[in-house]
Amino acid sequence: MAVTSSRLRFDIRNAMAAAVGDDNGVSDAMIAQAAPTIQDAHARIVNERAAGEQRWMNLPDDDALADSIAQYAEAARERFRDFVLIGIGGSSLGAIATIQALGHPYRNLLPDAERGGPRFFVLDNPDPEKVRATLDIVDLPNALVNIVTKSGQTAETMANFLVARQALEDVVGQEGARRQIVATTDPQFGLLRELATREGYDTFPVPPGVDGRQTVLSAVGLLPAAMCGLDIHGLLAGARAMRERCAGDDVWTNPAYLLAAVSVLADTRLGKCILVTMPYADALFGVSDWFRQLWAESLGKRLSVSGEAVFAGQTPVKALGAIDQHSQIQLYVEGPNDKLISLIAVDRYRAHVQITQTPAGFPDLDYLQGAELGQLLDRERAATAWALTQAQRPNYTIGAPTIDAGIVGELFYLYQLQTVMAGALYGVNPFGQPGVEAGKNATYALMGRHGYEDLAKKLAAPIEAAGRYVLEPPGQG
Repeated sequence: MAVTSSRLRFDIRNAMAAAVGDDNGVSDAMIAQAAPTIQDAHARIVNERAAGEQRWMNLPDDDALADSIAQYAEAARERFRDFVLIGIGGSSLGAIATIQALGHPYRNLLPDAERGGPRFFVLDNPDPEKVRATLDIVDLPNALVNIVTKSGQTAETMANFLVARQALEDVVGQEGARRQIVATTDPQFGLLRELATREGYDTFPVPPGVDGRQTVLSAVGLLPAAMCGLDIHGLLAGARAMRERCAGDDVWTNPAYLLAAVSVLADTRLGKCILVTMPYADALFGVSDWFRQLWAESLGKRLSVSGEAVFAGQTPVKALGAIDQHSQIQLYVEGPNDKLISLIAVDRYRAHVQITQTPAGFPDLDYLQGAELGQLLDRERAATAWALTQAQRPNYTIGAPTIDAGIVGELFYLYQLQTVMAGALYGVNPFGQPGVEAGKNATYALMGRHGYEDLAKKLAAPIEAAGRYVLEPPGQG
């Protein structure tokens, strides 16, 4: 795919005070006040990238890696009928989003010759029912298992992998299983790297210095996409196009910085503590799910960069138009005015479905005569934007001409840079996830991992005076 320039458009008018009132909309003056911080942060980001930091920004340039992945996947697609991705959070959400956006919505049900690659399965949550059901349906003698974890320390991923590895060995033996496992992990260090080296697994690198939630344009996201026959070079080209568009420090011309400013100002100045991402395309729902982790884990921080307790962050919510017009919009329009809603529009859907005939004698259905479903869905979006604005609920729209690899790459890069700049506006470090570590360590302790005995003792201590606060089934209290 030859992508040379950005094709997304951005309309923030309905998020501005002129549209929804001074109490609910961002003003030009607010953005002007944020501009110096944005310019300073931009200069810092540029300098950090030049110094070898902000490495996520360079991922779109690694065509050599994309070439090697494409070559590997071309051969593997011929050999394997099923592909099982084992990872959680940033190790799976980006791949899921890409395949959902660019693949057939029912690709696993297509005949092998029409699918463009193996069936795609994901083991993320260590839910025993899902894991067992997945392994029961996967064609294990003809399955490639891709484990994705930088360190090999992620309990959920390693547990699922050990189960899947044993299932493979039971069917094809140890030597056969080794040839059916590919590890995406740190290129030099970590438990999984050590295991992969010892067992002789094929490997691809998780880029050093890049948080997991920002690895979608690395082998983490590219290998599963390539295995499903998707255009990974187009993804990178789209990301490069958005990076070029966002190269300047002017908030009014840099879409990532503009959306960061609108989002953070809506939160900190106007009480819009919830950010809803609502694409009007089923194919982009996974992108909103991926963005939800990126926004929450990057910005939800207790401490500022100066060590002050700030408890920053805007709660991200995923929604899907028009489905959620029938489940959530009632709350958004008439409930607490604490949300900023981001709508994603698609000008041209990849299928054209027209209503050619309505039943005679039912004039209330005549308005659908000759209508096209994509037209209906987009008009639902326009109507939702209007209704939200009339109720003084701030919203903005990201418009895409269609859905293809370049557009998805643009969205990935846009949202990552938006998040990094939002961190600067909040005054927090958007990298790392210290709040996650307590739960991880508690899990290790509860599972009896060596070195966590003291924490296990603390966790074993019951909360005193449980009494009426714990309701057991009748007869078991």
